[in-house]
Amino acid sequence: MKNLFILGLALVLFTSCNQKQRYTQQSPEIDTYKKVMEDYKTQNWEDYPKHYADSAKIANNVVKEKAQTVTEAIEKAKKDAELFTWTVKDIDYEMVITDKDETWVNYWGIWRGTLKSSGKVYIIPFHNTAQFVDGKIVKEDGYWDNSEIVTDMLKQAETPKK
Repeated sequence: MKNLFILGLALVLFTSCNQKQRYTQQSPEIDTYKKVMEDYKTQNWEDYPKHYADSAKIANNVVKEKAQTVTEAIEKAKKDAELFTWTVKDIDYEMVITDKDETWVNYWGIWRGTLKSSGKVYIIPFHNTAQFVDGKIVKEDGYWDNSEIVTDMLKQAETPKK
């Protein structure tokens, strides 16, 4: 009986020591995503794609079928820079490993943009989540509400120019 108890205790200790950490706020993947966000903030489009796999897809406010390549996302960001000046405030990063053994980094931030044509300032909370495989981002999803900007830009387009 004593041997059975020791065997059971050893089994519990062995299995608890071998469990993979499923949640953290410090990891190489988080460090990589911090570099991604720094490249976005500074519009460093030369280094930005280095963190992504060649086949990576970015789905910002769209379903996966409408996701963009990294090159397309950069071109969109360049066009946004023609319309806005912006800053981003980091809120939080976390890494999770899912039940399917997928590694994801979640990011929350505040985007503050000034529309160049009107000077109006927009402050928008947003969330990105990026899947990592072998240290590279293979999929990224972004979520935010840009309806105020869209509404204002539509109004601006409809306003007759004097």
